[in-house]
Amino acid sequence: MKSNEELQKNVVDAINWEPLLQAAEIGVMTNRGVVTLTGSVNTYAKKNEAEQAAKNVAGVATVLEDIKVVCGTDESRPDTEIKNVIENIFMWHWDIPTEKIKVLVENGWVFLSGQLEWNYQKEATKNALNNLIGITGITNNIKIISSSKDTIKKKDIEIAIDRNCAIKNKDIRVYVVDNVVTLIGHVDSCYQKNEASRIAWNAPGVTQVQNDLYIEFDD
Repeated sequence: MKSNEELQKNVVDAINWEPLLQAAEIGVMTNRGVVTLTGSVNTYAKKNEAEQAAKNVAGVATVLEDIKVVCGTDESRPDTEIKNVIENIFMWHWDIPTEKIKVLVENGWVFLSGQLEWNYQKEATKNALNNLIGITGITNNIKIISSSKDTIKKKDIEIAIDRNCAIKNKDIRVYVVDNVVTLIGHVDSCYQKNEASRIAWNAPGVTQVQNDLYIEFDD
């Protein structure tokens, strides 16, 4: 395992490497693989970029993010304008069923709710908003309610994980109860943990993925 000082330097360097974040004031604290990000930025895109940059660093097990978005005069937008822009953006995405999603904006914070059939649709709604000016945060309360009558096949998920080069041969065990998939075992990085979740979510009928994989970095 990397020392706290080494991991902190790696995360700081990774954040500074991103052009979007060079002027951002982001504090980094590390404790045995747990990284805490603090500070303030003027756009949600910078907050999201900092979190992703930290997660991609080898040796990071968990990222705790406490970055505030403080919009300046140039970035600030009225809530009604933000809501209208979001609804318009959704209409241009084939993978987002606009009629099934409710949008609420309070002080720049976006709340998404509704019911969708696939998790990729839920992720698409959030990802479509990441670069919007004026938003201070996103709470994605959309629920996955599958209409698939197919039985979730544990073996199919295991095969899909095994054919993915990023997580092939990793210690990942799959358990299925009703519409819930649970992943247990260990991987080397946050990326691998997230990739395992993504693959499990792609199985028809899944309404929840419980990702209990722990990250164990081998230097």
